[in-house]
Amino acid sequence: MQAIVQDLRFALRQLRRSPGFAVTAVLTLALGIGANTAIFSLLDQALLRSLPVRDPQQLVILEGTGKAWEGHTSNFGAGEETSFSYPMYKDLRDHNQAFQGLIATSPASISFVHAGSSQLTDAELVSGNYFTMLGVEPALGRLFTQSEDLQKDANPVAVLSFDFWKDHLGSDPAVVGANVTINGHPFQIVGVATPHFRSAVWGNTPGVFVPMSMLGQVIPGKDKRLTDHTDRWMNILGRLKPGESRVQAEAAIAPLWHALRAEELKAIGRKSKRFTDEFLTNSRLLTQPGARGLSYSRDGYEKPLLAVMAMAILVLLIASVNVASLLLVRSASRVREFSLRYALGAGGPRIVQQLLLEGLLIGIGGGIAGMLLAPVAIRALVHRLTSDDGSVAFSSSIDARILFFNFAVALAVSMLFSLAPTLQLRRPDLTSAMRQQSATGTGAMLSFRRAVVCLQIGLSVLLLVGAGLFVRTMQKLRSADLGFTAAHLITFGLNPKLAGYVPATIPALHQRVIDTLSALPGVQSVAATDDVELAGNLQGGNITVAGYTAPPDDSYDIERPYVNPAYFSAMQVPLLAGRLFTEGDTTDHPHVAIVNETFAKHFCGTAKDCIGRSAGSGGGNVKLDTEIVGVVRDAKHSGIRDEVVPTFFRPLKQATDPGRLYFYIRTFSDPAQTLSTVRRTIQQLDPTLAVDSLRTMDAQVENSLSNERMVTLLAISFGVLATFLAGIGLYGVLAYSTAQRTREIGIRIALGSTRVAVARVVLVDVLRLAGIGIAASLPVAFGLSRLLRSQLFGVSPADPITLIGVVLLVAMVALVAALIPARRAASVNPTQALRTE
Repeated sequence: MQAIVQDLRFALRQLRRSPGFAVTAVLTLALGIGANTAIFSLLDQALLRSLPVRDPQQLVILEGTGKAWEGHTSNFGAGEETSFSYPMYKDLRDHNQAFQGLIATSPASISFVHAGSSQLTDAELVSGNYFTMLGVEPALGRLFTQSEDLQKDANPVAVLSFDFWKDHLGSDPAVVGANVTINGHPFQIVGVATPHFRSAVWGNTPGVFVPMSMLGQVIPGKDKRLTDHTDRWMNILGRLKPGESRVQAEAAIAPLWHALRAEELKAIGRKSKRFTDEFLTNSRLLTQPGARGLSYSRDGYEKPLLAVMAMAILVLLIASVNVASLLLVRSASRVREFSLRYALGAGGPRIVQQLLLEGLLIGIGGGIAGMLLAPVAIRALVHRLTSDDGSVAFSSSIDARILFFNFAVALAVSMLFSLAPTLQLRRPDLTSAMRQQSATGTGAMLSFRRAVVCLQIGLSVLLLVGAGLFVRTMQKLRSADLGFTAAHLITFGLNPKLAGYVPATIPALHQRVIDTLSALPGVQSVAATDDVELAGNLQGGNITVAGYTAPPDDSYDIERPYVNPAYFSAMQVPLLAGRLFTEGDTTDHPHVAIVNETFAKHFCGTAKDCIGRSAGSGGGNVKLDTEIVGVVRDAKHSGIRDEVVPTFFRPLKQATDPGRLYFYIRTFSDPAQTLSTVRRTIQQLDPTLAVDSLRTMDAQVENSLSNERMVTLLAISFGVLATFLAGIGLYGVLAYSTAQRTREIGIRIALGSTRVAVARVVLVDVLRLAGIGIAASLPVAFGLSRLLRSQLFGVSPADPITLIGVVLLVAMVALVAALIPARRAASVNPTQALRTE
């Protein structure tokens, strides 16, 4: 112990004598550890961490297979297979013997009024057994009971999420029992959920939970969903019985599922054999692991986070290699010190102990600095991922397990590489070392250091190629043809039902909003639709077209938005055939529709052949009461990456259940200058109308690319960091090798070599190292970039612009790193260089 304390003090003195080395090594480790901690924290939350509920490993997500369907489906991004009707949920819940319990959930947006303050917030409609089945406890008050979900409109109660209670209601305990207004209806707050629980749906951050039986108040006009078997709009999670597997549960519930589907098929009516086979014979109720919860957005994060995590690991590897290189360079100046210790009788174990203690101190410093850097990095990342309305799927808090794991990594890395100098010091030439004779710098250890630098350059090339491909992808996405003109557009949403409007008064309000906005100075035209653009939403429905015979594998699901007559001119979507809607296309006149190019090609063959065709909503023997009067150009709808889907536009004045609308205002001038005018105008029309997501369309486009923007930013950051570390490593090796070759350079100059020629030797040396690193890494980079193919858009994994740019950038960094060593070599005084020998 006395020897350890003595060596520890000596290690501290040694690091204090070399502050530049110590600070560089600690910061290098800190950057690698901090980046890994921040990225892995996001990845852990999205892909690994279980829900904070009782026995999450027993949870499963229900999926119903079978492509055939008749009715309406809302999947919110989780897939049609996970969407169920409420009557189906009740039948499964009440008659199954396979699960401990089943819960239902669906998202919503509400107007929440408390103490005279109104705000729009996200809500979650849940079954009465939601909290008890999950095992979630209240932080205040109580949670729902099963009885509060049995009778329609009978239990106007709500539970607040802990974050909403803290951030919006000031953590006021008196809120429990208080009366609030939700969408104009009185509700009572009965409790606040536990702090760590957000939702059974990962990525959702509802502020308010409401019983499913209160659907009519939460989503006005949709209370029929509680009895409609053909409307799939909610998700189901179940809890397995103790000791039961998912396969056993699926087998146990299969007869019930088949019987319930048979009853639904009977209600639908006579169908073709293909439809019957898909709907009933080939349909299965499957279960998927639910420990991490259901998610509407996890798939969008998975591959980008894995790609960025791989980059962060490469940065940590580069940082580790850089620390090893720094230790090797430093050990060269300590050969005489350790040789003297050998000569005085120190054994190999004592030397190893000394090196391990120095590595331990570097690791502790790097780990602590990394732990301080990680929270800052993750807060910055979460801020970048936060949407305009303040919602974010990730938490900025870091799990202590991740911090301690990365701290252990810092210690392990530093202690492991601290042993690298023992390769050079295990058999020192005591006579040469004590006489301080110089070498030419061509020994085995210098060759090893050069190999280390080549490895660093190669790894930085891998990261830069990935970053370059993501940058090129962002460029392609931003310049992609949307099918409409985003410039000079303002967008926002209004939901009159949340302000208490009844369906009979909503069309007049819509028209008043359109007329008022159209009269504003600088406004060219105003579009209105019930289907928001570039927000990731798809709401499919069936269509039957006269003269079209569906093949066996055909999918009937298409987009069916309602739009006003000015929609296509405001969005600048050109007409290809037929006519546009007019103000005369109302409910009193024949139903008409306009379709896009994809619809026309799929159902009619050409745009001209579609004009005059009859169509009807639904599949099978439906009334073909709608005439297709126009065909417009294809336009992106769900997202820029997504393929254009067949779209069946209908006149807004022929809508059967008018409700929420999204408005698009085309302006002559900068639309950002009109935003405040639009908000003020709506408030003057009716102060109870809440303006949702008011922004320019350019901002909406950027918002739809938030994931890509995050990945690109991180990739650039890691690429720059890796290149910076590689440049430091290259500089260290060149500075060391140049110092070792002082005598050789002095002789060259004494024999008549010019200083330019001497500098050229150093520059050629650095270009050789960079060339080896680049040549070795480019084939690997090409192979790995193919794994990113699904994340790219309009860019090949072997994009020549990216590869050429990376090669030039690395070469430039290498030349910059060589400038100081080359200058020192060129300024060597031959007399002094030879006198030192």
